[in-house]
Amino acid sequence: MSWGTELWDQFDNLEKHTQWGIDILEKYIKFVKERTEIELSYAKQLRNLSKKYQPKKNSKEEEEYKYTSCKAFLSTLNEMNDYAGQHEVISENMTAQIMVDLARYVQELKQERKSNFHDGRKAQQHIETCWKQLEASKRRFERDCKEADRAQQYFEKMDADINVTKADVEKARQQAQLRHQMAEDSKADYSSILQKFNQEQHEYYHSHIPNIFQKIQEMEERRILRLGESMKMYAEVDRQVIPIIGKCLDGIVKAAESIDQKNDSQLVIEAFKSGFEPPGDIDFEDYSQPMQRAVSDHSLSSSRGDGKPEPKFGGRSKGKLWPFIKKNKLSLKLGATPEDFSNLPPEQRRKKLQQKVDELNKEMQKEVDQRDAITKMKDVYLRNPQMGDPASLDHKLAEVSHNIEKLRLETQKFEAWLAEVEGRLPARGDQARRQSGLYDGQSAPAVNNCAQDRESSPDGSYTEEQSQESEVKVLAPDFDDEFDDEEPLPAIGTCKALYTFEGQNEGTISVAEGETLYVIEEDKGDGWTRIRRSEEEEGYVPTSYVEVYLDKNAKGAKTYI
Repeated sequence: MSWGTELWDQFDNLEKHTQWGIDILEKYIKFVKERTEIELSYAKQLRNLSKKYQPKKNSKEEEEYKYTSCKAFLSTLNEMNDYAGQHEVISENMTAQIMVDLARYVQELKQERKSNFHDGRKAQQHIETCWKQLEASKRRFERDCKEADRAQQYFEKMDADINVTKADVEKARQQAQLRHQMAEDSKADYSSILQKFNQEQHEYYHSHIPNIFQKIQEMEERRILRLGESMKMYAEVDRQVIPIIGKCLDGIVKAAESIDQKNDSQLVIEAFKSGFEPPGDIDFEDYSQPMQRAVSDHSLSSSRGDGKPEPKFGGRSKGKLWPFIKKNKLSLKLGATPEDFSNLPPEQRRKKLQQKVDELNKEMQKEVDQRDAITKMKDVYLRNPQMGDPASLDHKLAEVSHNIEKLRLETQKFEAWLAEVEGRLPARGDQARRQSGLYDGQSAPAVNNCAQDRESSPDGSYTEEQSQESEVKVLAPDFDDEFDDEEPLPAIGTCKALYTFEGQNEGTISVAEGETLYVIEEDKGDGWTRIRRSEEEEGYVPTSYVEVYLDKNAKGAKTYI
């Protein structure tokens, strides 16, 4: 099967067919180019998607990624980023191994095709020239033969005419002989040219054209084979990244399997646990007897008589239960958090203090490493003075040592607060409590009741429950004896306000900077101190906002009646 023998007369169709083959290659190159653009666009969109959902640094979102489900989602985002990278690899490999290679091959193919068809046209022009020469010699031979026949007829006519002179007859005879000789020459020339044309034509159809068409056939077959190889490479480029894409997908599955719902539940406990105990049972309050309402030691409400009892029988109690009422939440709106985090519940305060201690230790370790490095460099300078002046490092070494000492003192301060919270060290007012132990014993029921009133709500904030209506106030002298035991808490010392505090929440009291007030209950470890301005004004303020002076002889403390 050869185009040279089978398609010897289809030069123009072969020229059109080979041009169509080149167009197919260019179309395939365009297809691959658009595929690479799609892969790049897809990879870019995947990367943008992954970046969009990445947690922002130093934000609340970053803290949420301590949960295993959020960590799994973060792993998914990272795997998707790698997944996008594989699509970029597909685009790069298709561009380098298919597009660039095929584009160069198309240019070579065009040059080869042009050369082959140029040779074919040259052979065509040569055979056409030979054909024209043959036609010309043939027409000349035909013309000379006719002229020779006419000259012979004229000679015979003149020779038969008795009236024609002998000279005219001789002239006609010579003319006939000349024309006959010319016809013979034309015949010989025509025969030679015909023989030569037949030879050229034989070579054209059996040698030149077959060879040229064979080259064109081989060129076309190489083009077809190259297109097939490119298609294989197209699939192979995809197949090469499948293992890595599989690993990305396996990573997503592994991240999903690493989710631990129990661990996440424990993290929620650690994040929001207040450290307080739940309130005890509320005692039964008997309203069936015309007597003052007795308040249980375990009640959540706080009875605060103002010394002006008035009758209120059968009144509806407005005592609130903090687990269900959110409007009593005591959230400080100070604009700045106390340094010792005393505004937080014990458990949350412990976590914040521990975190601060860890940060300070890391900073101190960096400074220690820097000091060691400077010390080593100074030793090198001492041994090799030509490398530098040892005295030039003294200032830097002193600065680093000062920073270390500063960080050490800061760490000790926070460790002391942390130890206080964890119960490893005596509380701040322990010595003062020992000095006023008598009054601690006398006011124990009231203190316990107040501590119970200030239990933490489930969301980690403090609450202060007051129920003025829970008090039964009567004017009748028959009930005076029942109110003798509900005297206000005794003052166990004084305090001076270091800062202004706006008590906007229930249970707090506003104080002005420099104001002196009475202390009726110490800080129990929750960061709050109970103070009194007058017999009708008392409440809680942050311990860090006041300077407390406890009476050494609390037994003689002044009380309000």
